[in-house]
Amino acid sequence: MKLHRLMTAGLLTAVCAAPLFADDVEMLTQDRGNMLWTLIAAVLVFFMQAGFAMVETGFTRAKNAVNIMMKNLMDFSIGSLGFWAVGFALMFGTTAGHFIGTSGFFLSDANPSKEGWEWALVFFMFQTVFAATAATIVSGAMAERTKFKSYLIYSVVISAVIYPVSGHWAWGSLFHGDGWLEKLGFIDFAGSTVVHSVGGWCALAGAIVLGPRIGKYAADGSPRAIPGHNITLAALGVFILWFGWFGFNPGSTTTADMSIGRIAVTTNLAAAAGAVTAMFAAWIILGKPDASMALNGVLAGLVAITSPCADVSPMSAAIIGGVAGVLVVVSVLFIDRVLKIDDPVGAVSVHAVNGAWGTLAAGLFAESAFNGNNGLLFGGGIKPVLVQLAGIGSVFVWAFGGAMLLFTLIKVTVGLRVKREEEIAGLDIGEHGMEAYSGFQIFTTEN
Repeated sequence: MKLHRLMTAGLLTAVCAAPLFADDVEMLTQDRGNMLWTLIAAVLVFFMQAGFAMVETGFTRAKNAVNIMMKNLMDFSIGSLGFWAVGFALMFGTTAGHFIGTSGFFLSDANPSKEGWEWALVFFMFQTVFAATAATIVSGAMAERTKFKSYLIYSVVISAVIYPVSGHWAWGSLFHGDGWLEKLGFIDFAGSTVVHSVGGWCALAGAIVLGPRIGKYAADGSPRAIPGHNITLAALGVFILWFGWFGFNPGSTTTADMSIGRIAVTTNLAAAAGAVTAMFAAWIILGKPDASMALNGVLAGLVAITSPCADVSPMSAAIIGGVAGVLVVVSVLFIDRVLKIDDPVGAVSVHAVNGAWGTLAAGLFAESAFNGNNGLLFGGGIKPVLVQLAGIGSVFVWAFGGAMLLFTLIKVTVGLRVKREEEIAGLDIGEHGMEAYSGFQIFTTEN
Protein backbone atom coordinates (compact mmCIF):
# COMPACT_ATOMS: atom_id res chain seq x y z
CA MET A 1 0.00 0.00 0.00
CA LYS A 2 1.22 3.50 -0.76
CA LEU A 3 -0.18 6.83 0.34
CA HIS A 4 -0.85 9.91 -1.75
CA ARG A 5 -0.54 12.76 0.73
CA LEU A 6 -3.26 15.17 -0.23
CA MET A 7 -2.53 18.88 0.10
CA THR A 8 -6.02 20.17 -0.62
CA ALA A 9 -6.03 22.87 2.05
CA GLY A 10 -2.88 24.53 0.72
CA LEU A 11 -4.03 24.16 -2.88
CA LEU A 12 -7.40 25.78 -2.17
CA THR A 13 -5.62 28.71 -0.52
CA ALA A 14 -3.55 29.17 -3.65
CA VAL A 15 -6.66 28.97 -5.82
CA CYS A 16 -8.34 31.78 -3.86
CA ALA A 17 -5.24 33.98 -3.98
CA ALA A 18 -4.32 33.64 -7.68
CA PRO A 19 -5.69 32.45 -11.03
CA LEU A 20 -5.51 28.72 -11.69
CA PHE A 21 -2.67 27.50 -13.90
CA ALA A 22 -2.70 24.28 -15.89
CA ASP A 23 -0.56 22.49 -13.29
CA ASP A 24 -2.92 23.60 -10.52
CA VAL A 25 -5.93 22.23 -12.39
CA GLU A 26 -4.15 18.94 -13.06
CA MET A 27 -3.14 18.61 -9.40
CA LEU A 28 -6.62 19.44 -8.14
CA THR A 29 -8.18 16.95 -10.57
CA GLN A 30 -5.73 14.22 -9.52
CA ASP A 31 -6.35 14.88 -5.83
CA ARG A 32 -10.11 14.70 -6.27
CA GLY A 33 -9.72 11.54 -8.33
CA ASN A 34 -7.54 9.95 -5.66
CA MET A 35 -10.10 10.68 -2.96
CA LEU A 36 -12.96 9.35 -5.07
CA TRP A 37 -11.14 6.15 -6.02
CA THR A 38 -10.09 5.48 -2.43
CA LEU A 39 -13.66 5.92 -1.16
CA ILE A 40 -15.03 3.65 -3.91
CA ALA A 41 -12.45 1.04 -2.95
CA ALA A 42 -13.40 1.39 0.72
CA VAL A 43 -17.04 0.73 -0.16
CA LEU A 44 -16.03 -2.39 -2.12
CA VAL A 45 -14.03 -3.70 0.83
CA PHE A 46 -16.93 -2.92 3.17
CA PHE A 47 -19.19 -5.09 1.00
CA MET A 48 -16.77 -7.96 1.68
CA GLN A 49 -18.35 -8.14 5.16
CA ALA A 50 -21.46 -9.48 3.44
CA GLY A 51 -19.28 -12.02 1.65
CA PHE A 52 -17.69 -13.24 4.86
CA ALA A 53 -21.13 -13.51 6.46
CA MET A 54 -22.45 -15.62 3.57
CA VAL A 55 -19.39 -17.90 3.45
CA GLU A 56 -19.36 -18.54 7.19
CA THR A 57 -23.10 -19.11 7.34
CA GLY A 58 -23.14 -21.45 4.37
CA PHE A 59 -20.25 -23.54 5.68
CA THR A 60 -21.87 -24.00 9.10
CA ARG A 61 -25.17 -25.45 10.30
CA ALA A 62 -28.57 -23.78 10.02
CA LYS A 63 -29.06 -23.69 13.79
CA ASN A 64 -26.21 -21.16 14.08
CA ALA A 65 -27.01 -18.84 11.16
CA VAL A 66 -28.35 -15.94 13.24
CA ASN A 67 -25.28 -16.11 15.47
CA ILE A 68 -22.95 -15.94 12.45
CA MET A 69 -24.82 -12.94 11.06
CA MET A 70 -24.75 -11.12 14.39
CA LYS A 71 -21.02 -11.71 14.79
CA ASN A 72 -20.27 -10.33 11.34
CA LEU A 73 -22.50 -7.33 11.99
CA MET A 74 -20.90 -6.63 15.35
CA ASP A 75 -17.27 -7.14 14.39
CA PHE A 76 -17.64 -4.37 11.84
CA SER A 77 -19.69 -2.14 14.12
CA ILE A 78 -17.78 -2.54 17.36
CA GLY A 79 -14.52 -2.87 15.43
CA SER A 80 -15.12 0.47 13.70
CA LEU A 81 -15.55 2.17 17.06
CA GLY A 82 -12.47 0.51 18.52
CA PHE A 83 -10.34 1.39 15.51
CA TRP A 84 -11.59 4.99 15.61
CA ALA A 85 -10.90 5.38 19.33
CA VAL A 86 -7.57 3.57 19.61
CA GLY A 87 -6.54 1.42 16.66
CA PHE A 88 -5.92 4.11 14.04
CA ALA A 89 -3.65 6.01 16.43
CA LEU A 90 -1.63 2.90 17.32
CA MET A 91 -1.26 2.02 13.64
CA PHE A 92 -0.65 5.41 12.03
CA GLY A 93 0.12 7.85 14.82
CA THR A 94 3.50 9.44 15.44
CA THR A 95 5.97 6.65 16.06
CA ALA A 96 7.44 5.70 19.42
CA GLY A 97 10.56 3.68 18.62
CA HIS A 98 9.25 2.21 15.33
CA PHE A 99 6.92 -0.16 17.19
CA ILE A 100 3.73 1.74 18.01
CA GLY A 101 1.92 4.98 17.24
CA THR A 102 1.17 7.41 20.05
CA SER A 103 -0.98 10.20 18.56
CA GLY A 104 -4.36 10.65 16.91
CA PHE A 105 -6.66 8.87 19.35
CA PHE A 106 -10.35 9.39 18.50
CA LEU A 107 -9.14 10.64 15.10
CA SER A 108 -7.78 13.85 16.61
CA ASP A 109 -5.19 14.14 13.82
CA ALA A 110 -8.01 14.68 11.32
CA ASN A 111 -9.63 18.02 12.13
CA PRO A 112 -10.13 21.25 10.13
CA SER A 113 -7.23 22.96 11.90
CA LYS A 114 -4.74 20.61 10.23
CA GLU A 115 -3.67 20.70 6.59
CA GLY A 116 -5.02 17.82 4.49
CA TRP A 117 -7.60 16.80 7.09
CA GLU A 118 -10.13 15.79 4.43
CA TRP A 119 -7.69 13.21 3.08
CA ALA A 120 -7.06 11.95 6.63
CA LEU A 121 -10.78 11.13 6.93
CA VAL A 122 -10.79 9.29 3.60
CA PHE A 123 -7.68 7.34 4.57
CA PHE A 124 -9.20 6.48 7.94
CA MET A 125 -12.34 5.13 6.26
CA PHE A 126 -10.25 2.95 3.95
CA GLN A 127 -8.22 1.61 6.86
CA THR A 128 -11.32 0.92 8.96
CA VAL A 129 -12.68 -1.61 6.49
CA PHE A 130 -9.29 -3.36 6.48
CA ALA A 131 -9.33 -3.61 10.28
CA ALA A 132 -12.83 -5.10 10.13
CA THR A 133 -11.62 -7.73 7.66
CA ALA A 134 -8.90 -8.90 10.06
CA ALA A 135 -11.43 -9.17 12.89
CA THR A 136 -14.09 -11.06 10.96
CA ILE A 137 -11.69 -13.83 9.89
CA VAL A 138 -11.71 -15.11 13.48
CA SER A 139 -15.47 -15.64 13.47
CA GLY A 140 -15.45 -18.60 11.08
CA ALA A 141 -12.78 -20.63 12.86
CA MET A 142 -14.59 -20.29 16.19
CA ALA A 143 -18.09 -20.76 14.83
CA GLU A 144 -20.88 -22.78 16.45
CA ARG A 145 -19.57 -22.94 20.03
CA THR A 146 -18.44 -19.47 21.17
CA LYS A 147 -20.26 -17.23 23.64
CA PHE A 148 -21.53 -14.11 21.94
CA LYS A 149 -20.42 -11.76 24.73
CA SER A 150 -16.93 -13.24 24.57
CA TYR A 151 -16.88 -12.67 20.82
CA LEU A 152 -17.63 -8.99 21.36
CA ILE A 153 -14.69 -8.69 23.74
CA TYR A 154 -12.07 -10.26 21.50
CA SER A 155 -13.41 -8.56 18.38
CA VAL A 156 -12.80 -5.10 19.80
CA VAL A 157 -9.36 -6.05 21.17
CA ILE A 158 -8.24 -7.41 17.80
CA SER A 159 -9.48 -4.29 15.99
CA ALA A 160 -8.13 -1.82 18.53
CA VAL A 161 -4.82 -3.39 19.55
CA ILE A 162 -3.59 -6.64 17.97
CA TYR A 163 -4.15 -5.69 14.33
CA PRO A 164 -2.99 -2.04 14.58
CA VAL A 165 0.33 -2.73 16.34
CA SER A 166 1.72 -5.14 13.74
CA GLY A 167 0.10 -2.97 11.06
CA HIS A 168 2.20 -0.07 12.31
CA TRP A 169 5.36 -2.12 11.81
CA ALA A 170 4.64 -2.61 8.10
CA TRP A 171 2.53 0.41 7.10
CA GLY A 172 3.13 3.13 9.71
CA SER A 173 4.70 5.61 7.30
CA LEU A 174 1.56 5.74 5.18
CA PHE A 175 0.39 8.48 7.53
CA HIS A 176 2.38 9.79 10.53
CA GLY A 177 4.18 6.67 11.70
CA ASP A 178 7.43 4.88 10.93
CA GLY A 179 7.46 1.09 11.27
CA TRP A 180 10.53 -1.10 11.62
CA LEU A 181 9.50 -3.72 9.04
CA GLU A 182 8.98 -1.19 6.26
CA LYS A 183 12.43 0.22 7.00
CA LEU A 184 13.85 -3.21 6.16
CA GLY A 185 12.06 -3.20 2.79
CA PHE A 186 9.20 -5.52 3.76
CA ILE A 187 6.71 -5.97 0.90
CA ASP A 188 3.04 -6.34 1.82
CA PHE A 189 1.23 -4.08 -0.61
CA ALA A 190 -2.36 -4.80 0.44
CA GLY A 191 -2.05 -7.04 3.47
CA SER A 192 -1.45 -10.78 3.03
CA THR A 193 0.32 -10.62 6.39
CA VAL A 194 -0.84 -7.30 7.84
CA VAL A 195 -4.53 -8.17 7.44
CA HIS A 196 -5.05 -11.82 6.56
CA SER A 197 -2.34 -13.62 8.48
CA VAL A 198 -3.09 -11.53 11.56
CA GLY A 199 -6.73 -12.61 11.39
CA GLY A 200 -5.72 -16.18 10.58
CA TRP A 201 -3.22 -16.53 13.44
CA CYS A 202 -5.79 -15.09 15.87
CA ALA A 203 -8.30 -17.61 14.51
CA LEU A 204 -5.84 -20.45 15.09
CA ALA A 205 -5.28 -19.39 18.68
CA GLY A 206 -9.02 -19.12 19.27
CA ALA A 207 -9.77 -22.55 17.81
CA ILE A 208 -7.06 -24.14 19.97
CA VAL A 209 -8.24 -22.56 23.22
CA LEU A 210 -11.90 -23.19 22.40
CA GLY A 211 -11.59 -26.83 21.37
CA PRO A 212 -13.54 -28.75 18.69
CA ARG A 213 -17.30 -28.85 18.28
CA ILE A 214 -19.25 -31.65 19.94
CA GLY A 215 -19.15 -34.70 17.68
CA LYS A 216 -16.34 -33.44 15.46
CA TYR A 217 -13.90 -36.17 16.52
CA ALA A 218 -14.70 -39.80 17.35
CA ALA A 219 -13.36 -41.57 20.43
CA ASP A 220 -10.35 -42.78 18.44
CA GLY A 221 -9.59 -39.23 17.30
CA SER A 222 -10.73 -39.68 13.71
CA PRO A 223 -12.45 -36.58 12.25
CA ARG A 224 -16.12 -36.58 11.31
CA ALA A 225 -17.50 -34.33 8.62
CA ILE A 226 -20.00 -31.72 9.82
CA PRO A 227 -21.36 -30.39 6.50
CA GLY A 228 -22.40 -26.80 6.06
CA HIS A 229 -26.10 -26.28 5.52
CA ASN A 230 -26.02 -24.12 2.38
CA ILE A 231 -23.18 -24.33 -0.15
CA THR A 232 -25.20 -22.05 -2.46
CA LEU A 233 -24.97 -19.31 0.16
CA ALA A 234 -21.25 -19.98 0.62
CA ALA A 235 -20.69 -19.70 -3.15
CA LEU A 236 -22.52 -16.37 -3.21
CA GLY A 237 -20.26 -15.19 -0.41
CA VAL A 238 -17.13 -16.19 -2.33
CA PHE A 239 -18.27 -14.29 -5.42
CA ILE A 240 -18.98 -11.22 -3.25
CA LEU A 241 -15.50 -11.49 -1.74
CA TRP A 242 -13.92 -11.87 -5.19
CA PHE A 243 -15.79 -8.74 -6.27
CA GLY A 244 -14.76 -6.81 -3.17
CA TRP A 245 -11.12 -7.78 -3.60
CA PHE A 246 -10.95 -5.45 -6.62
CA GLY A 247 -11.23 -2.70 -4.02
CA PHE A 248 -8.92 -4.42 -1.56
CA ASN A 249 -5.90 -4.74 -3.85
CA PRO A 250 -6.20 -2.02 -6.53
CA GLY A 251 -7.62 0.34 -3.91
CA SER A 252 -4.44 0.04 -1.87
CA THR A 253 -2.74 2.35 -4.35
CA THR A 254 -4.92 5.12 -2.85
CA THR A 255 -4.26 6.86 -6.16
CA ALA A 256 -6.29 6.84 -9.35
CA ASP A 257 -3.38 5.93 -11.61
CA MET A 258 -2.59 3.41 -14.35
CA SER A 259 -1.36 0.73 -11.95
CA ILE A 260 -4.86 -0.19 -10.76
CA GLY A 261 -5.62 -2.07 -13.98
CA ARG A 262 -2.51 -4.23 -13.70
CA ILE A 263 -3.20 -4.95 -10.03
CA ALA A 264 -6.78 -5.97 -10.89
CA VAL A 265 -5.39 -8.41 -13.47
CA THR A 266 -2.92 -10.05 -11.07
CA THR A 267 -5.68 -10.28 -8.45
CA ASN A 268 -8.11 -11.98 -10.81
CA LEU A 269 -5.59 -14.43 -12.26
CA ALA A 270 -4.48 -15.60 -8.83
CA ALA A 271 -8.08 -16.18 -7.74
CA ALA A 272 -8.92 -18.11 -10.90
CA ALA A 273 -5.76 -20.23 -10.67
CA GLY A 274 -6.48 -20.96 -7.01
CA ALA A 275 -9.97 -22.20 -7.83
CA VAL A 276 -8.72 -24.53 -10.57
CA THR A 277 -5.80 -26.05 -8.68
CA ALA A 278 -7.85 -26.50 -5.50
CA MET A 279 -10.52 -28.31 -7.49
CA PHE A 280 -8.00 -30.70 -9.05
CA ALA A 281 -6.14 -31.21 -5.77
CA ALA A 282 -9.39 -32.15 -4.03
CA TRP A 283 -10.36 -34.36 -6.97
CA ILE A 284 -7.09 -36.28 -6.71
CA ILE A 285 -6.96 -36.54 -2.91
CA LEU A 286 -10.68 -36.94 -2.08
CA GLY A 287 -11.90 -38.55 -5.29
CA LYS A 288 -14.40 -35.81 -6.11
CA PRO A 289 -14.14 -32.15 -7.25
CA ASP A 290 -15.27 -30.86 -3.86
CA ALA A 291 -17.13 -27.52 -4.14
CA SER A 292 -16.11 -26.25 -0.71
CA MET A 293 -12.44 -26.82 -1.52
CA ALA A 294 -12.76 -25.04 -4.86
CA LEU A 295 -14.46 -22.09 -3.18
CA ASN A 296 -11.72 -21.88 -0.58
CA GLY A 297 -9.22 -22.13 -3.45
CA VAL A 298 -10.56 -18.84 -4.80
CA LEU A 299 -10.08 -17.18 -1.43
CA ALA A 300 -6.63 -18.72 -0.98
CA GLY A 301 -5.51 -17.31 -4.33
CA LEU A 302 -6.88 -13.90 -3.41
CA VAL A 303 -5.17 -13.90 -0.01
CA ALA A 304 -1.86 -15.02 -1.50
CA ILE A 305 -1.77 -12.32 -4.20
CA THR A 306 -2.70 -9.54 -1.77
CA SER A 307 0.92 -8.95 -0.73
CA PRO A 308 2.68 -9.12 -4.14
CA CYS A 309 -0.17 -7.86 -6.37
CA ALA A 310 1.64 -4.63 -7.35
CA ASP A 311 5.09 -6.20 -7.68
CA VAL A 312 4.61 -9.25 -9.91
CA SER A 313 3.72 -10.09 -13.50
CA PRO A 314 0.44 -11.73 -14.54
CA MET A 315 2.32 -15.00 -15.12
CA SER A 316 3.78 -14.92 -11.62
CA ALA A 317 0.34 -14.09 -10.21
CA ALA A 318 -1.14 -17.20 -11.81
CA ILE A 319 1.66 -19.33 -10.34
CA ILE A 320 1.22 -17.80 -6.87
CA GLY A 321 -2.53 -18.39 -6.98
CA GLY A 322 -2.08 -21.92 -8.32
CA VAL A 323 0.24 -22.86 -5.46
CA ALA A 324 -2.23 -21.33 -3.00
CA GLY A 325 -5.03 -23.51 -4.33
CA VAL A 326 -3.09 -26.71 -3.67
CA LEU A 327 -1.79 -25.41 -0.37
CA VAL A 328 -5.26 -24.66 1.01
CA VAL A 329 -6.50 -28.20 0.33
CA VAL A 330 -3.44 -29.81 1.94
CA SER A 331 -3.59 -27.40 4.87
CA VAL A 332 -7.30 -27.96 5.57
CA LEU A 333 -6.78 -31.72 5.66
CA PHE A 334 -3.60 -31.45 7.77
CA ILE A 335 -5.19 -29.16 10.36
CA ASP A 336 -8.32 -31.32 10.53
CA ARG A 337 -6.79 -34.80 10.46
CA VAL A 338 -3.32 -34.40 11.94
CA LEU A 339 -3.45 -31.38 14.26
CA LYS A 340 -7.11 -32.13 15.09
CA ILE A 341 -8.03 -28.46 15.28
CA ASP A 342 -11.65 -27.80 14.38
CA ASP A 343 -11.90 -24.92 11.89
CA PRO A 344 -15.41 -25.10 10.37
CA VAL A 345 -14.72 -22.80 7.41
CA GLY A 346 -10.99 -23.33 6.79
CA ALA A 347 -10.13 -19.80 7.92
CA VAL A 348 -6.67 -20.70 9.20
CA SER A 349 -5.71 -22.42 5.95
CA VAL A 350 -7.09 -19.66 3.75
CA HIS A 351 -5.88 -16.62 5.67
CA ALA A 352 -2.95 -17.59 7.90
CA VAL A 353 -1.23 -20.22 5.78
CA ASN A 354 -1.80 -18.54 2.42
CA GLY A 355 -1.19 -15.11 3.87
CA ALA A 356 2.27 -16.36 4.82
CA TRP A 357 2.74 -17.97 1.39
CA GLY A 358 1.72 -14.81 -0.45
CA THR A 359 4.06 -12.67 1.65
CA LEU A 360 6.95 -15.03 0.96
CA ALA A 361 6.02 -15.06 -2.73
CA ALA A 362 6.58 -11.30 -2.88
CA GLY A 363 10.21 -11.93 -1.96
CA LEU A 364 10.46 -14.57 -4.68
CA PHE A 365 8.54 -13.16 -7.66
CA ALA A 366 8.81 -9.35 -7.34
CA GLU A 367 10.12 -7.56 -10.45
CA SER A 368 11.59 -4.06 -10.40
CA ALA A 369 9.85 -3.22 -13.69
CA PHE A 370 6.55 -3.10 -11.81
CA ASN A 371 7.23 -1.52 -8.44
CA GLY A 372 10.98 -1.08 -7.95
CA ASN A 373 11.74 -4.40 -6.25
CA ASN A 374 13.41 -7.59 -7.48
CA GLY A 375 12.76 -10.89 -5.75
CA LEU A 376 15.04 -13.90 -5.49
CA LEU A 377 13.85 -15.43 -8.77
CA PHE A 378 14.51 -12.18 -10.67
CA GLY A 379 18.02 -11.37 -9.49
CA GLY A 380 17.26 -9.73 -6.17
CA GLY A 381 19.28 -12.18 -4.10
CA ILE A 382 18.33 -13.78 -0.82
CA LYS A 383 17.76 -10.55 1.13
CA PRO A 384 14.13 -9.99 -0.02
CA VAL A 385 13.24 -13.51 1.09
CA LEU A 386 14.88 -13.03 4.50
CA VAL A 387 13.07 -9.72 5.01
CA GLN A 388 9.74 -11.33 4.12
CA LEU A 389 10.42 -14.21 6.50
CA ALA A 390 11.24 -11.71 9.26
CA GLY A 391 7.87 -10.05 8.70
CA ILE A 392 5.98 -13.34 8.61
CA GLY A 393 7.67 -14.60 11.78
CA SER A 394 7.40 -11.44 13.85
CA VAL A 395 3.72 -10.94 13.02
CA PHE A 396 3.02 -14.60 13.84
CA VAL A 397 4.64 -14.24 17.26
CA TRP A 398 2.71 -11.04 17.99
CA ALA A 399 -0.71 -12.04 16.64
CA PHE A 400 -0.76 -15.69 17.72
CA GLY A 401 0.87 -15.00 21.09
CA GLY A 402 -1.34 -12.02 21.82
CA ALA A 403 -4.48 -13.90 20.80
CA MET A 404 -3.56 -16.95 22.91
CA LEU A 405 -3.22 -14.68 25.92
CA LEU A 406 -6.47 -12.89 25.11
CA PHE A 407 -8.53 -16.03 24.62
CA THR A 408 -7.08 -17.68 27.72
CA LEU A 409 -7.97 -14.65 29.83
CA ILE A 410 -11.51 -14.63 28.43
CA LYS A 411 -11.84 -18.36 29.08
CA VAL A 412 -10.89 -18.08 32.77
CA THR A 413 -12.98 -14.96 33.40
CA VAL A 414 -16.26 -14.56 31.50
CA GLY A 415 -15.95 -17.91 29.72
CA LEU A 416 -15.34 -18.60 26.04
CA ARG A 417 -17.56 -21.56 25.19
CA VAL A 418 -21.31 -22.08 25.47
CA LYS A 419 -22.81 -24.94 27.48
CA ARG A 420 -23.14 -28.37 25.87
CA GLU A 421 -26.93 -28.18 25.75
CA GLU A 422 -26.82 -24.80 24.04
CA GLU A 423 -24.31 -25.99 21.45
CA ILE A 424 -26.45 -29.01 20.60
CA ALA A 425 -29.64 -26.96 20.32
CA GLY A 426 -27.92 -24.22 18.36
CA LEU A 427 -26.59 -20.79 19.29
CA ASP A 428 -29.46 -19.06 17.52
CA ILE A 429 -31.89 -20.19 20.20
CA GLY A 430 -29.57 -20.06 23.19
CA GLU A 431 -27.73 -16.81 22.44
CA HIS A 432 -30.29 -14.83 20.43
CA GLY A 433 -33.70 -16.37 21.12
CA MET A 434 -34.64 -16.79 17.47
CA GLU A 435 -34.22 -19.00 14.41
CA ALA A 436 -32.85 -18.02 11.01
CA TYR A 437 -35.27 -20.35 9.20
CA SER A 438 -38.33 -20.34 11.42
CA GLY A 439 -40.66 -23.20 10.57
CA PHE A 440 -38.11 -25.01 8.40
CA GLN A 441 -35.42 -26.23 10.77
CA ILE A 442 -35.88 -28.74 13.58
CA PHE A 443 -33.12 -28.35 16.17
CA THR A 444 -32.66 -31.96 17.24
CA THR A 445 -29.17 -32.76 15.93
CA GLU A 446 -26.67 -34.28 18.36
CA ASN A 447 -23.55 -32.69 16.83
